[in-house]
Amino acid sequence: MTPRRAGTVVWAAAAIVLLALTLRIAVASLSPLLTVISRDFPLPAAVVGLIGMAPPVAFALSAVVTPVIERRVGLERLVLIAAVAAAAALGLRAVAVDAWTLLAATAGVFAAVGVANVLIPAVVKKYFPERVGLMTTVYTTTMAVATFTPPLVAVPLAGAIGWRGSFAVWAFVAVVAVVPWVVTSLRARAGRGDAVEEPRASVLSRVVRVPQAWALVITFAVNSSVAYGMFAWLPTILIDTAGVDAATAGSLLALFSFMGLPVSLVVPLLAARLRRTTPFYVFAVASGLAGVAGLLFAPGAATVQWVVLIGLPPLMFPMVLVLFSLRTRSHETAVALSGFVQSLGYALAALVPLAIGVTHELTGGWTAGLLVVGGVIVLVVPAAVVVARSESIEEAWERRHGRAWDAG
Repeated sequence: MTPRRAGTVVWAAAAIVLLALTLRIAVASLSPLLTVISRDFPLPAAVVGLIGMAPPVAFALSAVVTPVIERRVGLERLVLIAAVAAAAALGLRAVAVDAWTLLAATAGVFAAVGVANVLIPAVVKKYFPERVGLMTTVYTTTMAVATFTPPLVAVPLAGAIGWRGSFAVWAFVAVVAVVPWVVTSLRARAGRGDAVEEPRASVLSRVVRVPQAWALVITFAVNSSVAYGMFAWLPTILIDTAGVDAATAGSLLALFSFMGLPVSLVVPLLAARLRRTTPFYVFAVASGLAGVAGLLFAPGAATVQWVVLIGLPPLMFPMVLVLFSLRTRSHETAVALSGFVQSLGYALAALVPLAIGVTHELTGGWTAGLLVVGGVIVLVVPAAVVVARSESIEEAWERRHGRAWDAG
C-alpha cells in the first residue's frame, strides 16, 4: 500500500468511526431526559410518540432520496454535508423552547443521520473492499458504545449542567466528527480514491423482485422496531411498571443499548465466516420474547435480566449490514439493496413507537404496547426461513427468471 493510499484509508477509518458515534448519540441521548425536560415545558405522550417515530421515518425518507442526491453531489461530499447537518441539528435541540421545536430539531438530526446510514456501507465497501467484515465490526461496535453511553451519563450530566448543556456536549462530539470527513472529501475530490459505481434503476427493479430482499426488509424492520420502540419508551415503562427512578431507568436503557456491543463485536465476523443466518435468528427471537414476557409478568422481579434479553434482538442489525455485502456480487447491487431495505424497513419500524404510545393512551398501561413488541418479533420467523438460503441476490434473480443478471 502506497503512503498516499495508507493516508486515505486512515482518514476514512477515522471518519467512519467518529460518524458512527454521532449516529447513535443522536438516537440515544434524548429519551433518558424526557422527564427532566418536561419540568420546563409539557411533553404530551403523542409528541413523545412522534419523537420516537422520528428516527425510522427520517431514515426511511433519507434512504429513498439519498442515492439520487449522491449521484449529483458525490459520496464523500454528501456524507460531509450530512455530518455538518447532524451537528447543527443537535445544537438546535439544546435550545428547544417547547415540545414541537424539540420534535423539529430531532427530525432534522435524524434526516441527516439517515443519509449517513445509507452511505456508510458504501464507504466501507469503497475503502475497505477486502475487510468488509472487520470494518463492519468496528463500525457497529462504535455505534453500540455510542448507544449505551448517553443514557448512562445523560441524567447525571443534566443534573450538573442542565439538559440543554447535556445536549450541547453531544453536539460538540458531532462537530469533532466533521473534521475527518472534510479531509476525506478533499482527498476524494483530488482523485485519491476509486469511483463509486451507482445503482441503475434497472438494478433496483430487479432487487425488489427477489424474495430474499423482502425478507431482509422484514428483518431490518423488526430489528429497528424493537430498538426504536425501546429507545422511546423503555425508561417510562420501567418507571411505571418496575418502580425505578429516572436515573435508574436511564441506566437500564444504557444496559439495553450496551447489549449491542458484544453482538456487534461477534455477529459480523461470525456471519462472514459461517455464511449461515439461522442461529442468529433463533437466538434473537428466543431472547426477545423472553424479555417481553418478563416485562409483562414480573417487571420488578428480575428487571435487569429482562432488559438484557430484550436488548439482544437488535443483533440482527449488524447481521443485515454484513449481508448487504455477502449476498450481492457487485457494489452496485449492494447499494441498491441497502437503500431498498433501509427505506422500507425504517418506514415499517416507525409505526411501533407510535403504536406503543397510542395503546398506552388508550389503555393507561403498558401491556398492549409490550404485546405489540412481542408480536413484531414473531414476524421475523418467516423472513429467517427465506434469508437462510445462501444464494446472492443476483443468483436468486437468475434462478427465477432464467437468464443472466447482466444480460438485461
